Amino acid sequence: MKNKIRRARLSNFMLFHQLDLEFSTGINVISGENSTGKTVIIKFLYSFFKAFSDSKKKKNLTAEARERIFVEKFQGVFRPDGYKIGRLVNRKHGGNSKTENAIVMDDGQIFHCGFGNRQETHMELEFGAKEADVSLQPVYIPPKEIISSTENFNALYQEYQIAFEETYSDLCSLLDKPLTRGKYTDEQNEIIEDISQILHGRVSQKNHRFYLSVKGAGTFEMGLVSEGYRKLATIMYLILSGSLNKGNVIFWDEPEANMNPKMILPVAKALHALANMGVQVFVTTHSYFLQQAFSYLQKKNGSVPVRYLSFYRKDDGDIAAEQVDALAELERNAIMEEFEAVYDREQETFYEDDGGK
Repeated sequence: MKNKIRRARLSNFMLFHQLDLEFSTGINVISGENSTGKTVIIKFLYSFFKAFSDSKKKKNLTAEARERIFVEKFQGVFRPDGYKIGRLVNRKHGGNSKTENAIVMDDGQIFHCGFGNRQETHMELEFGAKEADVSLQPVYIPPKEIISSTENFNALYQEYQIAFEETYSDLCSLLDKPLTRGKYTDEQNEIIEDISQILHGRVSQKNHRFYLSVKGAGTFEMGLVSEGYRKLATIMYLILSGSLNKGNVIFWDEPEANMNPKMILPVAKALHALANMGVQVFVTTHSYFLQQAFSYLQKKNGSVPVRYLSFYRKDDGDIAAEQVDALAELERNAIMEEFEAVYDREQETFYEDDGGK
């Protein structure tokens, strides 16, 4: 499994002082209170492997040119002031500090990247001895859907300084790809059919605009479709165009954003099916429903390994992460704690006040 991310060790990167994370080759569910670094970790992994993938596509690339690709990707995704990459270094300890980070692949290869807090456009990079064997294609889905805006988004993004991180532009570029020729695999067809049943139709693209064709009802512009459906349509098109396939990795920041709870289980099923197909999955979430959906699917079908990572602040303010392979084993689960607090308030308000009647 050369294309699976197995571990990440971060030192002095943004919110993190020291963080050592171990991942599942299947699904990774990252939760925690706000400002504990959930999105930071998936952006870090995405930025590194998107730059790695982009650099491998270029022939006769010098070390300096390759470094520039990595720096520009981190700048575009994180958007530090003045695009000074050194601003991504943890500032808690002050002075002349440095971030040093390592990513370990499933075959044991280790990739390193680091830079100082006074650097603007320089990054130190070190790759595994068999880096040519690693060919994963990362896909990042941000919280706000973009499939209804692809027609003009990239033209505006490339010409003007608009306040969108580069993950939106990258996703638009993937959505702009034409459909692949030939037959899809059985696993791909199964996911496409499952999503089609939920959407009651199929997604298509014409002149950079997306449509949902609903059987018996007609064809609708994607902007007229609910946001939950747009997100599932995005997954469907990425499969149809070959952007989501075995050996790839998907990072999805808060799939539940602007989505009715009834859509959560179908989304979890689609991600579970992708993982079963060989796609490594990373999601961040604040949703009790999404956590429980993954736990339910894990118990129902144990073929896909799931890892739950709960980020929290320690007494000294540093970020730590509890990491387990079963949701019930989490001792620090901010989502479940709040769910239980809501339940207790309801019991006290609606039942105890009337003497239990």
